[in-house]
Amino acid sequence: METLEGYELCFPQLLNTSCRKPIRSYFEAMLIYIVLSSISLSTAAFNLLIIISISHFKQLHTPTNLLLLSLAVSDFFVGLLMFFQIMLIDGCWLLGNIICNLYQYVIYIITSASIGTTVLISVDRYVAICDPLHYSTKVTKQRVQVCVCLCWTGSIFFHSLLLMDNLEQPGRYNSCSGECVFVINYIAGIADALLSFISPVTVIIVLYMRVFVVAVSQARAMRSHVTAVTLHQTAKVTVNKSELKAARTLGVVIVVFLICICPYFCVALSGQDTLLNASSAAFVICLFYFNSCLNPVIYAFFYPWFRKSIKLIVTLKILQPGSCEVNML
Repeated sequence: METLEGYELCFPQLLNTSCRKPIRSYFEAMLIYIVLSSISLSTAAFNLLIIISISHFKQLHTPTNLLLLSLAVSDFFVGLLMFFQIMLIDGCWLLGNIICNLYQYVIYIITSASIGTTVLISVDRYVAICDPLHYSTKVTKQRVQVCVCLCWTGSIFFHSLLLMDNLEQPGRYNSCSGECVFVINYIAGIADALLSFISPVTVIIVLYMRVFVVAVSQARAMRSHVTAVTLHQTAKVTVNKSELKAARTLGVVIVVFLICICPYFCVALSGQDTLLNASSAAFVICLFYFNSCLNPVIYAFFYPWFRKSIKLIVTLKILQPGSCEVNML
């Protein structure tokens, strides 16, 4: 590639129309590639383990786990598509306008479906904690399957409308060869922010705060009914551990989710994305995608059945006849 004032041309043969990318040091370039590739591979691997576990073992075919499966599928594809993001961060898109539009379209759909599934999980846990007696009748596998299908189809339909102009004429907003740009109008941007950020975040925070309050109040009610001194001391330790576990788990869910997605949407809503340098923009985008790597850690690694399923998968015992009937709980 030809060098021009600290920049390289993406397509040297197109001197006047080619995009330019900044020249990075070897250390900086390798660091970016290694970090992003590690995140991409980890995201895909972790979520693939969840997909195999829930799909293979029949005992794990519960309403909650079906939601985790949907979340893992969307996050698995986020992990795979992060390899394209590495190309964008590098500064040159070399795969053409059609692949650019397809990539942007798919990544919009799966990230939106991931956020939507996170909302469904919060609703599921809200019903389980706040209305446990009617949980089995209100939350069934059939209803969960319908909700998951609606989540995915709704995401596809909404983003098809949102990105219609970009899909009809690929590359219409590119200013040079080697660029991959998607542009949506102001009204569509507001609608996207409401449906993909503001509303989901509001629902998740409200429901999880309600779940936490109810869980703590139930634990304290159980403790107050213990009359024997020895039993009271034992129950006190257990309840305190339950309160701490509930606070820690719910706190991690809320904080990690907000930390990962808030910077991206805040930058997009403020309209300051054009003022960010390449490194800052890359950090914000990768942090947004990194939530897909943390989701299996938050939602699945806390479950004992997941650790057991990993052993069975790694040792290839799932290939044995009847392995799908193994007791996982």
